[in-house]
Amino acid sequence: MTAIQSSDPLKVLEQHFGFSNFRQGQLDVILKLLQGNSVLSVFPTGGGKSLCYQLPALMLDGLTVVVSPLIALMKDQIDQLKERGICAVRLDSSLSLDEYRTAMEQIRSGEAKLLYVAPERFFNERFRSSLDGVRISLFAIDEAHCISQWGHNFRPDYLKLSLLAEKLNVGRVLALTATATPAVQQDIRDAFSIAKEDCICTEFYRKNLHLRSQVVASENRTSILVDRIRELPKGATIVYVSQQKTAMQIAEVCRNAGLDARPYHAGMSPEDRTEVQEWFMGGSSSIVVATIAFGMGIDKSDIRYVYHFNPPKSIENYAQEIGRAGRDGDESRCEMLLVPDDRIVLENFVYGDTPSGSALSKFIALIHDQPNEFFISQIKLGNECDIKSLVVKTLLTQLELKGYLESTSPRYDSYSFKPNVPSSEIINCFEGERQTFARQLLACSEKRKIWFHLDLASAIEKLGCERSRAVKALDYFAEKGWIELRATGLVHGYRKLKAIESVADLAAEFEQASIVRENAEINRIGQVLHLATATECQSARLSNHFGQPMNEACGTCSFCIGEGPYSLPKVSKAGVGNEIIEKAKKLIESNPQVLNNPRTVARVLCGLTSPALTKARLSKHADFGICSEVSFGIVMDEMKTLFQ
Repeated sequence: MTAIQSSDPLKVLEQHFGFSNFRQGQLDVILKLLQGNSVLSVFPTGGGKSLCYQLPALMLDGLTVVVSPLIALMKDQIDQLKERGICAVRLDSSLSLDEYRTAMEQIRSGEAKLLYVAPERFFNERFRSSLDGVRISLFAIDEAHCISQWGHNFRPDYLKLSLLAEKLNVGRVLALTATATPAVQQDIRDAFSIAKEDCICTEFYRKNLHLRSQVVASENRTSILVDRIRELPKGATIVYVSQQKTAMQIAEVCRNAGLDARPYHAGMSPEDRTEVQEWFMGGSSSIVVATIAFGMGIDKSDIRYVYHFNPPKSIENYAQEIGRAGRDGDESRCEMLLVPDDRIVLENFVYGDTPSGSALSKFIALIHDQPNEFFISQIKLGNECDIKSLVVKTLLTQLELKGYLESTSPRYDSYSFKPNVPSSEIINCFEGERQTFARQLLACSEKRKIWFHLDLASAIEKLGCERSRAVKALDYFAEKGWIELRATGLVHGYRKLKAIESVADLAAEFEQASIVRENAEINRIGQVLHLATATECQSARLSNHFGQPMNEACGTCSFCIGEGPYSLPKVSKAGVGNEIIEKAKKLIESNPQVLNNPRTVARVLCGLTSPALTKARLSKHADFGICSEVSFGIVMDEMKTLFQ
């Protein structure tokens, strides 16, 4: 792929991006990448991280691959790049067949300079095979803190990206994040062999963000929020809440008060979310009441207010969310309205993700009983063991890190296709042995109503060919528009490296690790509450959390202007009561196979779902969630007495 003919980054910046100067840290990152070094870039939200890979992409021969979990970011950046005449593409499940085919043609021809993909797509055999022969000069990893088990948003797929970078023989790696503590930075540098001198951190503190907090009573919080919005000058506003129902309720209250507000949450259709996002981007005083699903990758410079109606689950989340305000440099207000009982809701979410000891024992036993090389569905495994899908992925990754397993290429158990042309037309496009192979492959399919079903394992056994050849052939047929192709039944491949000597011991080890993680997440919530009590300069405390001590107080936060410190009343430690204990007994009697341990029963009472509870329709039970405002730990302690 041909790079633009310029060795001057500033000239490229002016000609292709329309800026006359770099922001702090950008040029340092770009020069190191052009010298062939891998780099860690730690810039605050809105600090201009994307330019650090977009500009080098134009100056390097080859393709720049951008790994990001944020589809909204991909779409926005690609649209902006196209407006500048830069060819960038994305590959995700939302693309139509024609869009996918066009993107692949642009990648293979060298027309595309940037390819945006989600991390999990790299473990898709169809995608991996499609990149064969493509030179990747830069591998940019957004939200790189996800690689760290000590980060606030650990994603198992990120752990494998370092191995993938080696396999793809990429020229250099750029890891980007806005929220990495020193420990997380070390994890990232270790994973990608990034030298300490190639870690570029810009100043975390932004003096135009005025941090405020207030401890309020639950019954007053909504009116305080509405009054605050009405009394301050109008401006684009984000109100963050924890739950979808709260987003809808608060948006309605705001509208009834004459404010231009709309809800945004993951339960809305993609079309409705896009409409709200575009409405917000185009307005100067629009108010969006949203769960954390909103804001990732949104580049709106004039957001004047960010309110936390409910507290975020960590300091890192808080930093990301307030970082969306004031990107134009003008003063912006970031305020948290803290109701102490919110802690219960946040903590219960954490407890709900932790698998029970019996679930972990079943998980380890199932892995122990697999052959030396096996394929397994993570979804089915989670359903069978009653462990959430993300936790299953994490557990499998832990088995890899501990040396028990080695992942092999994932695959799909079956393929389906809908012909767009007669099979004879496809076959006649080839000659000799390739024609024979195409004919035999198509003959292995079984016609259903409109679609043809192909059991790939049976087909390759019958044809005596490599699996990769069959997959590439089907992909080629699809790219040519001859068929519409679907792959289903994703299974992940593993190879055993050493035996699990004791299922019980390893399950106990994993249970202890789960409790350690649980406690760490609970501690993150405590850090947020401590920040909100304003016992010291809030800006300084936040900056210090990310390894950048401030020399002086900000002068604008709640503590500095004399509004703090605040006190937090202690959460009630009262038990659940005899009535609820009797209801729990009846639940256990009617569902003994599912409700076989205290943690699972506590989940039902606190309104926390799991695969087994959903399958047993217990999430629809009248008593589901009757303790949603009671601490999970208290409920679980009460339930332990029923199993003694």
